[in-house]
Amino acid sequence: MTDRTLKIVYVTPALYMAGGVERVLTLKANYFAEHFGYDITIILTEGKGKPLFYPLSDKIKIVNLDINFEELWTCSFVKKVFVYLKKQRIFKKRLSEALMTLRPDITVSLLRREINFINDIPDGSRKIGELHINRANYRNFDAEEAGQLKRLFAKWWSGRLLSHIRKLDRLVVLTDKDRESWVELDDVVTIPDPLSLTPSSVSPLSEQRVVAVARYSHEKGIDLLLQAWSEVEKQNSGWRLDVFGDGDRKPYERLMAQLHINGAHCQLHGRTNNVEHEYLKSSLFVLSSRFEGFGMVLTEAMACGLPVVSFDCPWGPRAIIRDGEDGLLAENGDTHALAQQLLRMMGDDRLRSQMAANAVKNVQRFSIAHIAVQWKALFDDVLQK
Repeated sequence: MTDRTLKIVYVTPALYMAGGVERVLTLKANYFAEHFGYDITIILTEGKGKPLFYPLSDKIKIVNLDINFEELWTCSFVKKVFVYLKKQRIFKKRLSEALMTLRPDITVSLLRREINFINDIPDGSRKIGELHINRANYRNFDAEEAGQLKRLFAKWWSGRLLSHIRKLDRLVVLTDKDRESWVELDDVVTIPDPLSLTPSSVSPLSEQRVVAVARYSHEKGIDLLLQAWSEVEKQNSGWRLDVFGDGDRKPYERLMAQLHINGAHCQLHGRTNNVEHEYLKSSLFVLSSRFEGFGMVLTEAMACGLPVVSFDCPWGPRAIIRDGEDGLLAENGDTHALAQQLLRMMGDDRLRSQMAANAVKNVQRFSIAHIAVQWKALFDDVLQK
């Protein structure tokens, strides 16, 4: 590799949504363009004409192939098959044309639909896959609850996926535990998500308030959090719990009623546009996910000076929290254990204060500057092959 500008292309569905993958990609691309001088292009398939949710550097180019796979959401099962195959053919043609024109040094796939053919595009670039969820839950088919046909399809699909991933120059995952799960592969590298907040202050820990930030979806375990909280409030009624996130809150509001949770001390809110403000007026953060790719909200909360309590779910929290030093882990899915860890933290001012100070210090290992250096080393290594 000469001293010429490194040209990198990212392939991902969309950037108009307020998701974690979108935030991380934007943060990294901005840093690479502004600090390393990389020539960055992001290729999208969705959201033609929609504004980007997170601000993007003027130095970064966007190419929208306008495939609109989101149309599949409204199709019947039979129609979905034919529409998908047609759109996939168009996607392959347009992405191939784009990469052959751009001729990047490195193409980074976010491991969506392009993984089925990206290794076959002869544009000369090194191909890197970037996975933002743990292997066990990547394209989860719920095989245990599925019929025989679906289980056979899941097995066939998983085999094909592995054959595609095996052809990549590198696979990047977020935690060492997930790296260890890819036993069939040799070129798997761990690079965590970067810290997405740089707060100007930290929480004074003056409010008796626990905060959670998560989608109202099964994997985020808000139902488990409410079960734990129903136990907590019986033993410590002075604190309150506030949950913020996208999604349908109604099932969880019904669960609150069934558990006789006091609505004056536990509220379920929609997504906040100022999550830093909510962290700073809280004294404790809780994560109740059944599984995580990483757990970016943990690093955000810690950067804002909050001690954290979390399920030890696969695989993110243990890679972030130093149990007993800057937070407390509870056995995954054990709501009584989660309640006990919350009560321990709520009942000990000195413990909260010490863990908060450790959290602010320890979380700096996820700073964008530190993570970007790891990516730079990976890019340089791949290009030397």
